[in-house]
Amino acid sequence: MADPSSYRPKPGQIPDSPGVYKFRDEHRRVIYVGKAKSLRQRLASYFQDLAGLHPRTRTMVTTAASVEWTVVSTEVEALQLEYSWIKEYDPRFNVKYRDDKSYPYLAVTMNEEFPRVQVMRGHKRKGVRYFGPYGHAWAIRDTVDLLLRVFPVRTCSAGVFKNAARTGRPCLLGYIGKCSAPCVGRVSAEEHGELAEEFCDFMAGRTGTYIRRLEKRMTDAAEEMEYERAARLRDDIEALKKAMEKSAVVLADATDADLMAVAEDELEAAVQIFHVRGGRVRGQRGWVTDKVEAVTTGDLVEHALQQLYGEETGDSVPKEVLVPALPDPVEPVQEWLTERRGSHVSLRIPQRGDKKALMETVQRNALQALGLHKTKRASDLTTRSRALEEIAGALDLDSAPLRIECYDISHLQGDDVVASMVVFEDGLQRKSEYRRFQIKGFEGQDDVRSMHEVITRRFRRYLAEKERTGEWTDGENASTEGASAEGATQGNATSESAVLESDTTGNAFAGNAFTEDDGRPKRFAYPPQLVVVDGGQPQVAAAKKALDELGIDDIAVCGLAKRLEEVWLPDEDDPVVLPRTSEGLYLLQRVRDEAHRFAITYQRTKRAKRFRASPLDEVAGLGETRKQALIKHFGSVKKLRSATIDQICEVPGIGRKTAEAVAVALAQAAPAAPAVNTATGEIMEDEEPGTTTDSPEEPVSAGASHERRGQET
Repeated sequence: MADPSSYRPKPGQIPDSPGVYKFRDEHRRVIYVGKAKSLRQRLASYFQDLAGLHPRTRTMVTTAASVEWTVVSTEVEALQLEYSWIKEYDPRFNVKYRDDKSYPYLAVTMNEEFPRVQVMRGHKRKGVRYFGPYGHAWAIRDTVDLLLRVFPVRTCSAGVFKNAARTGRPCLLGYIGKCSAPCVGRVSAEEHGELAEEFCDFMAGRTGTYIRRLEKRMTDAAEEMEYERAARLRDDIEALKKAMEKSAVVLADATDADLMAVAEDELEAAVQIFHVRGGRVRGQRGWVTDKVEAVTTGDLVEHALQQLYGEETGDSVPKEVLVPALPDPVEPVQEWLTERRGSHVSLRIPQRGDKKALMETVQRNALQALGLHKTKRASDLTTRSRALEEIAGALDLDSAPLRIECYDISHLQGDDVVASMVVFEDGLQRKSEYRRFQIKGFEGQDDVRSMHEVITRRFRRYLAEKERTGEWTDGENASTEGASAEGATQGNATSESAVLESDTTGNAFAGNAFTEDDGRPKRFAYPPQLVVVDGGQPQVAAAKKALDELGIDDIAVCGLAKRLEEVWLPDEDDPVVLPRTSEGLYLLQRVRDEAHRFAITYQRTKRAKRFRASPLDEVAGLGETRKQALIKHFGSVKKLRSATIDQICEVPGIGRKTAEAVAVALAQAAPAAPAVNTATGEIMEDEEPGTTTDSPEEPVSAGASHERRGQET
């Protein structure tokens, strides 16, 4: 626990200007980002008597080891820079709204030649029109099923589309009239694009004009005695009206607005948002957050607006945003929203009428969401804290391990040996810091040597980045003179960009080890308090030996053996046996299983790529059965390449002509050359051709089973 007075800036160093500030911990990791109209007044509030601070603010300032700030010209610039830094650094003490679930959107891929209507979740993509979010995916599918009768837009996947184009036969939807079948040329790309535009216009709320147009066409068809066409248009109109009925009118005059309500207590807050387009509720979403410090309702609203509209531009930002409390001051936030939209945005509190009544409905939803969240979360918070304390007690640690890293080795009978590293912080997954490794130093089923190599590589990187950190130069407390109002830092708040450009300022670092060239944290800059390995005593001994060889003695190591779920410690003959009902054991199992799942996923991906890229694919007439027979007989493509034609002919089903073709194909396919560092000329064993082996990969499923398949380990 750090003493805030040890890094408190000297009087007069902090400017009395708008700006953004960052608190960093002892490892230079950004743990909090804030903005202020006056940096001097705001930062001074953190360095008062600890007893007078909010409990979580007190935890933050005692965890921090330094503070930095950047001066900007206006409060709007401060708002934008704060949002950018929160997105970039993901500080653990900032108010971060977590979606209580992943909300589905109705998406139209207007960036494709033949736009597709589909359900999408996650990050929004450029060139895709989104409508929603919806509470349930089935609600989207019901709506789309009704609208496809009138707007027969493509809904099939790329594989189905290509297969239909290849065979010349459309899918079932093309036969029943719910797809215009552009795959077989029934409509051109331009005509299909116009259909997609009409679909988007209808979903955007421009319904009245289109329905009136259909009604006129129906009347004209009836007058011309084309009764079948008139009946079809009548059914189309009924389908559109039925789709419209799914979202009732709540506001008059085709209002476009977002309504936001906040329910909060001393520790947590829930936000509910209704998206109203064309007077109808088109979507709803909810967020929850921990209140890290003593924030007001206006502050919560400001953070929610940043998250809601930080990546949005144009019509995605409505003309009107109704909130329960206004940020203080409100002008910068309103100006920022106006810049995002490109025209004036009204940010206000509804006082009367339909909007006030609808806001009360949103508020009730927020209260229910908070109550439900606390019911689910209360035991979870307590459980995670108890689990970390149990682990600390069982392993005789000085404090609870807030950051845990777990490593696992995976291979298929000694081939495609890979390793995974997963990270849990405060008992929760931190997927952005997952890493994967390719083991190239040797072949065979040697998990112990593989574990030693992975631990060595990971912590060698950590030490290298730590050594490049440097120390403060002699002018540690000197202020930077002549800083511009556009982004210079002062006092002991060293600007990263300034350090990269020059080391002549009074308190510049000798290098910048904690950030990449683009300002992001380096991959291995932060050490864990606990390293967990998947395995028993041999794997634990290998991990401990690797740390000892690197001179690291302040990181605890343990292993979790699968057979009896025993916890092994270095240099101990007997394992630590945690009760089966122990929350600490359950957390270790979750960490271990996630590391295994992540390793298996990477190993299977590599294996699939290897088989897809096999030079045997180039041999005409050699099917999958005989390819597998060759690989099974020789063990690998490398051994097959060194075999003679007579030896290849010994494989059942392989004749001499085929054996000669195999030999020619393997001779022409030269093995890939290892990656070489152009600066040093050394082979880069940590790199896989075309991709970094320690790059993060988003897991497919956080709750996937850890069962092994076949001979995979």
